[in-house]
Formats: sequence, structure tokens, C-alpha cells
Amino acid sequence: MSDAPGLWLVRAEGVALAQALVQKLGAVAYRPWLQPTSQCEQFAAAYRQHAQWIVIGAAGIALRFLDGLMQDKHSDPAVVLLDEAGRHAVSLLAGHEGGANRLAYQVANAIGAVPVITTATEARKPLVVGIGCRRNVSGEQIEAAVLHALGTRSLADVREVATIDLKANELGLLAFCEWHGIPLRILAGATVAARPWVTQPSDWVRQNVGLDGVCEPCALIASARGELVVPKTALNGVAVAVVEDMEWIDK
Repeated sequence: MSDAPGLWLVRAEGVALAQALVQKLGAVAYRPWLQPTSQCEQFAAAYRQHAQWIVIGAAGIALRFLDGLMQDKHSDPAVVLLDEAGRHAVSLLAGHEGGANRLAYQVANAIGAVPVITTATEARKPLVVGIGCRRNVSGEQIEAAVLHALGTRSLADVREVATIDLKANELGLLAFCEWHGIPLRILAGATVAARPWVTQPSDWVRQNVGLDGVCEPCALIASARGELVVPKTALNGVAVAVVEDMEWIDK
């Protein structure tokens, strides 16, 4: 079984997305329309060859592919569904055990999509943490700043960390998320710039990033139905904002 994700293109219209995912994630692309047999037959034959799959197409088609193939959540390959427009990366099968939740974030970050996670554990976590930081800060610095901003709130209630694409490869940030098993969502600079409101504009961020701020807009964008409960809080080169899902609290 290959460690590289299998990438199933239902139609040729998905080729441009596939090229980006092959380049960024090392995925192995399948173009089933080039073969004479049905796509369902081809997918069934290839299904166990990869531990993870990305299917570019409609949900109904993906479900028909999977019909009769699923056996056990501990052994089924993970499946992430991506629409042809590249808007949503949905963790469809084996979210926890197979790593589809993590893969959904990897796919989303690679192409600028929105990750969609439906497993109960994640759905009940109400907090999103936005982070902006100086270059080369350590994981320990990130952790200290996040815990300081959370105060009496629990790190276990954090659904995801959000930051700007300029910080996508910041080692300290990646380490912090890995330590605590929190997915990192990467937002394009243009997306953040489109929501410029911040409580505390920063001259340094404006000069170095071209924005008034990073942590607040990132957190708010990542939690569309949330409210800013902890405005920008800076500690030792790390700026943190916390957004809480108010609809979750009402329930």
C-alpha cells in the first residue's frame, strides 16, 4: 500500500487542481476516462493500493465508488472529497483512524480550499486560534503565547489554528500544532486582506506583511459564525487572537 495519496479525477476538468496536488502533496493521479472499463470497476481495483485518497468530483459519485468497498474504520483508506472548483475539501471516510481529517487540511492548504470536518469530536470544539508571529519563533514561544491568550479556556477546546500563508512553513508554529494535534489552516494573504478589520493595527505588520494585522482576521475568517472573545494578545514575538463559536454555545 502506497503512502502517497491516490488522486482520482472523475473528469478531465479536474486536471488543473490535480496538478497542484501532485506537486504539493506528492499525490499519484488517476485519469480513469482514458480506460475502457467503468470508473467504479477501476476504483475498486485501485482502492487498497493507497492508504489515502483524494477524489475530485461530486459526492454522489464518490459514494457510488465506495459502495461495497468499506469494511472497517481501522483499516479503510482515508477519503477526502474535493469539488472541481476547489472550494471545499471534505473529510469523507476514516477521519480519525485513517487520517482523512488531517488530509483535508493538507488539501485545503495546498489549493486555498475550506476544510470540512464532520467528526463529532472536532465539531464540538468551539475555539479557533489566530496566530501571527515573528520569523523563527520557537514552538515553546507559540505555546506560551497561546496559553496566555486562552487564560481559563482549555487548549483541548481549540478546533484549529489559523494563520497567513507567509507563515505556512514556520517551524515553531508547525511544531506547536503537531505537539497538540491541532490542525493548521493556512489563509491566502488576499483572503486576509479582504477582511482588514482589526482592533489593534500594527505598524510592524503593515510594513512587513502589508496588512493591519494577522491573528484577528485569520481567526475570524476560519470561524465564520464565531465572535472575537480574546482580541490580539502579544507575547514574546507571537500575536494571538481567539474566536469562539457562539452557535455551539447556544446549543
